Amino acid sequence: MSRQIVLEEPHLRLCLAESEQDRLAVQRLRYEVFVAELGGDGDLVDHANRFERDAFDPHVDHLVLIDTRRHAAALDHVVAVYRLLPGQRAAAIGGFYCDAEYDLAPLIRSGRRLLELGRSCVHRDYRGGTAMFHLWNGLAEYVLARDIEVLFGVASFHGTDIDRLRLPLAYLHHHHLAPPELRVRVREEYFQPMDLLPRDAVDPARARPQLPSLIRGYLRLGGFVGEGAFVDRPFNTTDVCLVMDTALMSQRHRSYYTRRKGPAG
Repeated sequence: MSRQIVLEEPHLRLCLAESEQDRLAVQRLRYEVFVAELGGDGDLVDHANRFERDAFDPHVDHLVLIDTRRHAAALDHVVAVYRLLPGQRAAAIGGFYCDAEYDLAPLIRSGRRLLELGRSCVHRDYRGGTAMFHLWNGLAEYVLARDIEVLFGVASFHGTDIDRLRLPLAYLHHHHLAPPELRVRVREEYFQPMDLLPRDAVDPARARPQLPSLIRGYLRLGGFVGEGAFVDRPFNTTDVCLVMDTALMSQRHRSYYTRRKGPAG
C-alpha cells in the first residue's frame, strides 16, 4: 500500500507503522485488548510495561490506524492494528505464526502468493465505528499492491469452554469449511473437532450471532475455515483458521473489499 491513505476524518491516519514509537504503541494496544481485557498471556508478554509482543513482531508489517489527537509520547495513539506477514518474508524467517497450530501444507503446495493476517484489534473506544472499515480498506490496498492471492490467519473466540462454543463451531464446520485444496488442519496433537453437533441440529440463525465480528466479516467476503479448532489456554482463546481466496470472491464481495472512503495518498 502507499504509505498513507487519506481518510474523511481528519484526525485519523492509516499507514504502515514505521517508527519504534508506533511499534511500541501497537504492542501497548495489544496488551490492553488481549491481556488486560481478555486475560491472555504469553512468553514475551511484558506485564510490567504493558506490552504484548512475540518473536514475529520484528519481521511483519503493522497496518495501523492512528488518532492524531491522542498522545504518541504516551504510546496511546494507535487505536487499531492488523499484523501482516507476506509469504516470501515468512519463508525467509522459517515459517508463519500459524505453523505452530496448523498444518499449512495445502497453502504452501499451492505455490500462490500468501499473506498471513493476525493480531487484529481495535481500542475499546473505537469499536462499532469506522475503525475496522478503515483497516479493511488499508488491507485491500496492501493486498492489491502485492498481488496477494490467498489470505489466511487465526481468528479467535474468547474463552476455552468448548461446550459453550459447540453451536458456532459446528456451524462453521458444516457451512464454511474450506475446499480441500485450501483446507488447512489443526496439528494432530492439538486437534479439537468442530463438528460437535450434527448438521441438521445447527440453526444458522442462532449460530451466526455467536460468531466474533471479525469472523463474520471474513465470511461475508467469501472466506472459509480450516478443519478443527485450536484451544489456546495461555491466551484464553479458541482459534479457527480463516482462509480467503481472492480469486473466488464474488463481484459483490470484491467491491466491498476494495471500496474507498477517501483517495489514496
